[in-house]
Amino acid sequence: MAEPRIVWQVENPFRFFLDPADTEVHRATWASLSEAERRSPVLAAERLLSERHPDGWSATMFAKTCWDPVKNRYACREKGDYLNPKSHTILARMQGLDDAQTVDCTWLTSPQSRGPRGKAVTLPCDTPVQLEIPYPGGAWISVEIGGRQVAEVAARVVDLFIVGMGDSFASGEGNPDVPVRFSPDRAADYDAKLIGYPARIGDWRDIGDKPFIEENARWQDQACHRSLYSHQLRAALQLAIEDPHRAVTYVGVACSGAETVFGLFLRYKGHEWVPNPPVLSQFSAIAEAQCGSRPAPDYDLPEAYHMNEKVPELKGGLVLKKCDAERARKIDLILLSIGGNDIGFARLVANAVLADTSTLRSLGGWFGHVHGLAEARGLLDVLDDRLKSVNRALHNILHVPWSESDRIVLTGYPPMALQEDGRSVCPDGRDGMNVLPDFALSEAKAREGAAAADRLNAIMLESARQHQWSFVDSYRTAFQGRGICASFSDAPWSMADEMRLPRRINGQWEPYNPADWRAYAQRQRWFRTPNDAFMTGNFHVSQSLLQNVLKAQGLSWVQLLLASIYSGAFHPTAEGQAAMADAVAAKARSVLVKYDSRRRAARGDAAGLLRSADR
Repeated sequence: MAEPRIVWQVENPFRFFLDPADTEVHRATWASLSEAERRSPVLAAERLLSERHPDGWSATMFAKTCWDPVKNRYACREKGDYLNPKSHTILARMQGLDDAQTVDCTWLTSPQSRGPRGKAVTLPCDTPVQLEIPYPGGAWISVEIGGRQVAEVAARVVDLFIVGMGDSFASGEGNPDVPVRFSPDRAADYDAKLIGYPARIGDWRDIGDKPFIEENARWQDQACHRSLYSHQLRAALQLAIEDPHRAVTYVGVACSGAETVFGLFLRYKGHEWVPNPPVLSQFSAIAEAQCGSRPAPDYDLPEAYHMNEKVPELKGGLVLKKCDAERARKIDLILLSIGGNDIGFARLVANAVLADTSTLRSLGGWFGHVHGLAEARGLLDVLDDRLKSVNRALHNILHVPWSESDRIVLTGYPPMALQEDGRSVCPDGRDGMNVLPDFALSEAKAREGAAAADRLNAIMLESARQHQWSFVDSYRTAFQGRGICASFSDAPWSMADEMRLPRRINGQWEPYNPADWRAYAQRQRWFRTPNDAFMTGNFHVSQSLLQNVLKAQGLSWVQLLLASIYSGAFHPTAEGQAAMADAVAAKARSVLVKYDSRRRAARGDAAGLLRSADR
């Protein structure tokens, strides 16, 4: 007969979610997975959740988190100790107790270190109990029946501090928490030729007026296009829910458009125009989080990070926040995605999809420059120095021990246009790109972009080895055949894999009604096409901003450009982000196991010394 025993789990292991029920949705989904599905648990869960939540699971969760969108910082009134927890609520229950339904259990807690005993709680023995466990010391939990102790266990929560930093591939760009919704009947005309486009729901009169803008897609961080679909957040969430005795404190600051200089080191205001853009660089924002409720001092660092003037933007005038080492919370994992914008990711994409005769190309692509492999090579040559500067700051500003550099997990970039054979790229064509007549993929230029991406990945891998970081790109093979041109082939037609943008022609929608679009449906392609981005993010700016800031009065096609390219085109879908999260979580587990083994060994050695001293 089994002995009575106490089993327990953290009630809300992903502390970023304010509502434990939101975390439980993910934990229950993970628990329901088969053994085969658990080999890729985040991807399997994403597919299950997308079936249950046609508009995306994040829509009901993203506003109930410990992110303050007004102050642009991690905090929540409901959890004053979010960044530095003092305790955790756990759920405990009895197992192996006969007649549990008919007897009462008295639950007692006493801290393993200093502190008062918890209040005794008496409940029927078959009823789970909520208990508050001090952190980091933990507590002894005992159960008595009729004054006699029947079970005891030591409960100590492992709370991981996980940080996410980087660019649009880390922020979740292309996957808003609340995607835009379309009218089943109304169509939108952008000019005399660009007519019959899907139109948003809402009581708006003109594209870009106030009621129209109020229906923009919603993001956890609107300026940075950061959402709960970020692979960094999904990896942290997975690590939280798979261990009943673990909690995760998550701080993610990745921002669409960020690069090493403007983003990590220097302030970057984000991808979307908002009234309250980010104030701090990513390094400073993380340092502020490490200090919790205490201020992080500013440090003037004019000579520390320009690497002998190889990164000239960081010479002179560099001021970063830094939490003093004795006060800073130790970071368990830093998840990092950076480098793509440093070599001109958007410029390479513009080169691949804009014809030489395109008006957009003559205007500089999407409000920037257009360049190919030759121009990218020069930027690739200096990327190593930029990553050296990042490495120095991760250790000196964020206090990652030099001997524990593998806690820094650098993620490579998935192939955007690689076919299933792993060699060929998407062919010439306009599939997925008919939102604007200027868009057409060039196979030759896509191949140039793929070559630049391969070189980028090689530099990132070598830098990770040089700095002893962990490096993740094992998911790249899974992306083959799932790029921007992937669609149904022999399978029956499905709206999810349809590449064409719906248009209203002669009073009828073709090839489908835009109101039926589901942004998070399972599909073959794991990259958003410009058409997908229009149907999902559909970012527009106000009429005044279009006229006064962009100087684009009368250029209505600019709104179409924003609604596609600036809405996450050429970025991974939620499924793609989930596949990346699985690879990141796998690497993170190996790092955590390594340091947990060392911690246990050190604790065992200390206990042995105490026993020897007692003799």
